[in-house]
Amino acid sequence: MDNAQQQLVQGYLAKARDKARVARDLLARGEWDDAVSRADYAAFHAAQAALLTEGQHAGTHRGVVTLFGLLLVKTGKLDRKWGKFLANLKDDREASDYDALSWIDEETAHRAVREAGEFVGAVERYMTALEGK
Repeated sequence: MDNAQQQLVQGYLAKARDKARVARDLLARGEWDDAVSRADYAAFHAAQAALLTEGQHAGTHRGVVTLFGLLLVKTGKLDRKWGKFLANLKDDREASDYDALSWIDEETAHRAVREAGEFVGAVERYMTALEGK
C-alpha cells in the first residue's frame, strides 16, 4: 500500500474510533436510535479501512457489507461473526434512521454499541497483523 492509501486507512480507522466513542456517549444518555446509527458508522468506516487493504472501496453501506463478506470473510481472513455484525449493524441503523416508529430499544442499542466496538477492535488487530507481514 502506498503512502496515500495508508493515510486513508488511518483516516478511516480514526473516524471509526471516533464514531464508536460518540455511540457510547449517546448510549449513556439513553439516545438509542442515534447510538445505533453511530455504532453502524463506526463499523462502516473500519470496514472501509479493511477493504482498502484489498484494493477496494465501496460507495454504499450495502456495497461495504457485500465486499467485506466476499473479500475478507469468505476468504477466511476474518471470522464470519464480523460479517454478521456488520450486516446487523447496517440493518439496525436503517431502522433507527428511517423508520417513523423505531423498534430500537435499550437492549438493541447496547448490543449494537458493543458489537461495533468489537468490530473496530477486530479490524484494527487485522490491520496490525498485516503490517507485521
